[in-house]
Amino acid sequence: MLSKRIIPCLDIKDGRTVKGVNFVALRDAGDPVELAWQYSRESADELVFLDITATHEKRKTLARLASDVARQISIPFTIGGGISELADADILLNSGADKISLNSAAVRDPSLVDRFADAFGSQFVVIAIDTKRVNGKNIVHLNGGRLPTEWETESWIREVVERGAGEILLTSMDHDGTKAGFDCDLLKKVNKGLPIPLIASGGAGNSEHFSEVFQRTGVDAALAASVFHYGEIAIPDLKKQLNNNGIEVRV
Repeated sequence: MLSKRIIPCLDIKDGRTVKGVNFVALRDAGDPVELAWQYSRESADELVFLDITATHEKRKTLARLASDVARQISIPFTIGGGISELADADILLNSGADKISLNSAAVRDPSLVDRFADAFGSQFVVIAIDTKRVNGKNIVHLNGGRLPTEWETESWIREVVERGAGEILLTSMDHDGTKAGFDCDLLKKVNKGLPIPLIASGGAGNSEHFSEVFQRTGVDAALAASVFHYGEIAIPDLKKQLNNNGIEVRV
């Protein structure tokens, strides 16, 4: 059995790490390169960097971030935010990123998933999905969760899997930043029969929430932000507790 992964997520705005609740009320959480170095030392398994605001200098900014992070850490990391062309991904991967994340651009043009998978390999393509309950249905949202789409979440996941996605990063907007626990019901439903890894995101508030999401849903990885950024959960302590609960993690 593969070890479960613990992944800190760093939302980037104007070069700084930020965190909010339900995708709003952002506050500063520190320098992303310094945080990356810290998490690497604390035995995080991977990192995810998501640039949550589009800028004209995005390609240069993200490439510089990838290069700076790659020099400081020895664990894999994914970068996403505003990536819509093969050239964007090529620059980021050559700057040191291990994987790239597609979100809004893929929903607007699903063929992007095919092209990225064909060009770089499925293992380099993570599809990030922001989902929210609307009238009893799980609906994919774009633009940092501000724009609902016509896609139901499970249908969109099936679509991107068929097109060559290598991994799904699923964020529950209803749980994001609440620290009330992951959306285990949705994650279990989505993960049933899913042929590629699933990363759970949104709602982590304590160590028990990580044990719960792994035991109830079987997801491959759990991602969190504020509980790590503000020192509420130490990754070494979390991994020790997961091991004590019979959940295999790399220490």
